[in-house]
Amino acid sequence: MPHYDLVIVGTGSGNSILDPRFAGWKTAIVEKGVFGGTCLNVGCIPTKMFVHAADVAATPSVSSRFGVDETLDKVRWTDVRDRIFGRIDPIAEGGREYRKNHEDNAGVTVYEGQGRFTGHKELTVSFADGRPDEVVTADRFVLAAGGRPVVPDLPGLEDVRYHTSDTVMRLDVLPARMVIVGSGFIAAEFAHVFRSFGVEVTMVARSGALLRSEDFDLSKRFTELAERRFDVRLNRKTVRVRPSGTGVALELEGPGGAETVEADELLIAVGRRPNTDLLDVAATGVTTTESGHVVVDDHQETVVEGIYALGDISSPYELKHVANHEARVVQHNLLNPDSPMTADHRFVPHAVFTSPQIASVGLTEQEARARGVEYVTSTQDYAGIAYGWAMEDTSGFAKLLADPSTGQLIGAHIIGPQASTVIQPLIQAMSFGLDAKSMARGQYWIHPAMPELIENALLNLPL
Repeated sequence: MPHYDLVIVGTGSGNSILDPRFAGWKTAIVEKGVFGGTCLNVGCIPTKMFVHAADVAATPSVSSRFGVDETLDKVRWTDVRDRIFGRIDPIAEGGREYRKNHEDNAGVTVYEGQGRFTGHKELTVSFADGRPDEVVTADRFVLAAGGRPVVPDLPGLEDVRYHTSDTVMRLDVLPARMVIVGSGFIAAEFAHVFRSFGVEVTMVARSGALLRSEDFDLSKRFTELAERRFDVRLNRKTVRVRPSGTGVALELEGPGGAETVEADELLIAVGRRPNTDLLDVAATGVTTTESGHVVVDDHQETVVEGIYALGDISSPYELKHVANHEARVVQHNLLNPDSPMTADHRFVPHAVFTSPQIASVGLTEQEARARGVEYVTSTQDYAGIAYGWAMEDTSGFAKLLADPSTGQLIGAHIIGPQASTVIQPLIQAMSFGLDAKSMARGQYWIHPAMPELIENALLNLPL
């Protein structure tokens, strides 16, 4: 039974921990699937590459408003797909090859199998090729095994072909019709991708709005815009799934009674869950929340001394930039146990790369109300700035929340072109304590550029 100084489970952000400073450590990495984690292989990177292609494909549908008549001749789906994975797959394999065979990793043992705790700081690794299980122990563990798509218990689902975000990007044929069960960011992004490529998209949502975790004004606006592009079925319960002549049929119940939706392909996009159950973390004494996420302290350490966790397995944010930050914290704390670093989760931003884009940081208005936080708010439409005129944007806006006594921003939410980029100055202001008035008047704003959206929203705050 080999014993290690450190075992890292997962090769997403956890794979970035080992550097030359660990050269004197006896270390191991355990990976059950493909190197690189969710973001590289089935998450943010390939999806955004699809989104950009979708944005290009969607351009002709709006070009006439500028006096430019364009047509979309054809979408070569397999070329789109193969361009993306032709770049990503070699990176994943290169990461594997580097850890297994490069001289820099002479002291690193790689276990390619499913790890599962079978005792205190004891991990049993099972291999898909039938080799006998191996048991490893360690003084320290880093749990960075990520998560996986939730597959709900829908009657009949086992009888049909369906996809999750892990598989839908590798379809061999672009379908004529797709039904997406879900109303969150994964559903919204894939709805945009496939509709832009000419697929008829139906979205089935249990709730009365799409992206309901966003600020309610953004959720309302996005739902209105989505209903113009997709067949959106709100307040629907999926009663049964069954095969149909073309592929799959969903039997639904809603405000108008029973109804059926048919499509060639079914995408299940109702969320993700952490892989704590696959690791059986309780066997080593690690505790989890009701959602299954590993409980960690401000140093990313679990209740078991020497066992750390990071990324989707412990973070409810489930964002790559959060996982990267937490990996840096864990790395520091492994190397400097007497002067540990604290993780900073004060102002965690996120973006939804659908159309239009959405970006958010801080409190939503409904969260501020629920917590009893005093605030003032302002909005600024893209249509009210010069570059908004250039883009003929009539639906996008920025919404800010601020502390009325200090002028400190407590929330920022944008729906519109390049929202994920335009929001960055607001993230910076919140992170470094720059108040709204100082931010608005203490610097130049390039005219006529999109950041004027932020300048005007700041000036609109009733402070």
